[in-house]
Amino acid sequence: MKILHIYKDYAPVVGGIENHIRWLAEGLAARGHSIHVLVTNTVAHTRYDQIDGVSVTKCARQLNVSSAPVAFSMPLELRKVGKSADVVHLHAPYPPGELAQLLVRAGRRTVITYHSDIVKQATLLKFYAPFLRWALARADRILVSNPPYIQSSPFLRTVAQADPGKVQVVHFGIDVDRFAAPQPPKRVEQLRRQLGGDVLALFVGRLRYYKGVEVFLQALAHATQVTGVIVGSGGLEQELHARARSLDLGSRVRFAGSVPDDLLPLYYQAADMFVLPSIHRSESLGIVLLEAMASGLPLISTELGTGTSYVNQHRRTGLVVPPRDPLALAAAMETLANDANLRKKLGAAAQARAQAEFNIHRMVAQVEAVYESLF
Repeated sequence: MKILHIYKDYAPVVGGIENHIRWLAEGLAARGHSIHVLVTNTVAHTRYDQIDGVSVTKCARQLNVSSAPVAFSMPLELRKVGKSADVVHLHAPYPPGELAQLLVRAGRRTVITYHSDIVKQATLLKFYAPFLRWALARADRILVSNPPYIQSSPFLRTVAQADPGKVQVVHFGIDVDRFAAPQPPKRVEQLRRQLGGDVLALFVGRLRYYKGVEVFLQALAHATQVTGVIVGSGGLEQELHARARSLDLGSRVRFAGSVPDDLLPLYYQAADMFVLPSIHRSESLGIVLLEAMASGLPLISTELGTGTSYVNQHRRTGLVVPPRDPLALAAAMETLANDANLRKKLGAAAQARAQAEFNIHRMVAQVEAVYESLF
């Protein structure tokens, strides 16, 4: 089949959705499908690439509207590359992409992976909501990464109530083996010494408002036997450094910054637990939870009514606490810090769940089956 994916960014841009699309595109290409990706470029000219067996059109970017890059040429490029497509696969929310498909109506079938609601940009949502409902109504199939999100999203809930078979759960997947493969013990121990602290609680992700990293810092002020390691960068970086200083955390928090992708497994395996303290429904799943699970780490996440506490099962693969509650988060970290056997038990269950439910091969096969069911 000829499959066209549409979103705002693609490799080498790194992000949860960008990584998901790349893994899916490369996995489908490896199964013999013709894969094209249509996105925006980071600059004001259009380029055409071949990236690991995937054809990529990056449209000239003119401006950004509420974090959504706009390329005026996207509908024209969609008309060219999408006219022979069997399936046009949109990744929402990306308003310019959905609007382009509504205008052009490319491909024989349309699939939408619904990654998350728009939560913070209320003004954008006011204008975007009618187009989103229209796009969801016209789609042949809507994919979502976890069952709770179908009920907690007003858009998905409405579609599922009207046509239950239209919305389908397909677990996101990662390369579990890459994170499960043991790192050299000497390198792990060297990194642990470099980071300091007897018990390391790891956070990985962009430093954005909905990640709740400030709550993590506040919790560290109470969980005094735990050292926090923060991997990632973003707009809140300076603010979080200042907050750590005001809490007098000193050496009990380490800001590692952006870590090369090939070093991420080392950081996961050097840690004792993984913390995802997100505070908004913008965190629909958390790919980093899957990476931590595959690495054999016990998890601590928050109850958001999304996929975070579907992935991380309370008292089975980790602990689930209320969002915006530093004392509850501190208590969870201390529970794991004081019980090595519990950490080992939860970490082993997490790794087994990642292998069984969230591996990349299972995801690609399920998406392929969805495509085939449409013809």
